[in-house]
Order: sequence, then structure tokens, then C-alpha cells
Amino acid sequence: MKRSPLKPGASLKRTSFARGERIEAREVSKLRNAPARKAKMKSKERAVTSVEKLTWDRLANEIGCVACMKDGNFNPHVSIHHVDGRTKPGCHQLVLPLCSGHHQDGTGEDKSLIAVHPWKARFEARYGTQAELMALCAHLLKDKYHD
Repeated sequence: MKRSPLKPGASLKRTSFARGERIEAREVSKLRNAPARKAKMKSKERAVTSVEKLTWDRLANEIGCVACMKDGNFNPHVSIHHVDGRTKPGCHQLVLPLCSGHHQDGTGEDKSLIAVHPWKARFEARYGTQAELMALCAHLLKDKYHD
């Protein structure tokens, strides 16, 4: 025998119509003509604008992984690391281009790289703070595109 999901002593929710009550035709037409609800976004992430995508492309193609660059290598195979989450206003502008090994621990070809996730303190001790790395990327892009 299945148990009821109601807890003892919990009151039932009332509906707008009592049992046996009929809905008038004008109320039915109101329900049919009600505006459709907008589909909710599945996540709280903000949409990326075309300007932000262009900036990301320039970061990847011109700078590559900023941590690899500080080690003296160029690696254009990057993912975008969001410094301050992906839901706040302006979050898609606070980014770093990082290769998989410097972005997520245990990924990429070289497993010995210090990744920002989950080793943020070790990563910043070796390469500089994320704010400093963002400033470096901005300076390099400015030199490249605003001469």
C-alpha cells in the first residue's frame, strides 16, 4: 500500500473552484487567450555577446595560454577561465585564456602543470594573481590592436 505524501495534520490546498462548480464560458476564453509563459533559462549563466566572443578569440589566437606564455611557451589551445564566476554582470570580460592543464587539474597532455582549479593559491604564487594576469592580457591585446 502506498503512503500519502501528506503529513498528518497538514491542510489541503484550496483550488479556485469547488467540486462540482462549473466554469463560465468567458472565464474559459480568458484562460485560452492568456499570454504564453516564457521558457525559463536552464541555468543562471549570462549570455555571451559577440564582442566578448571576439575578445576571447583574440586572447586565444594572439596570447594563447597566459600561464604557458609566462613559462616561455605558446599554446593556442585554450579554454576561457572566468575569474569571478559566470553569473555576475561583466563576468565574461573578467577572463583568462588557459590551456586545459593550467585550467583544470589532471587534464591536458602535461599532467604536472599547476592548475587554477583546485590549486588557486599555488597557481597565483607561480604565475601572479589573476588580476595581474588579466592586466597583462589586456596590455598585450592593446599593444596588438591599438597601435
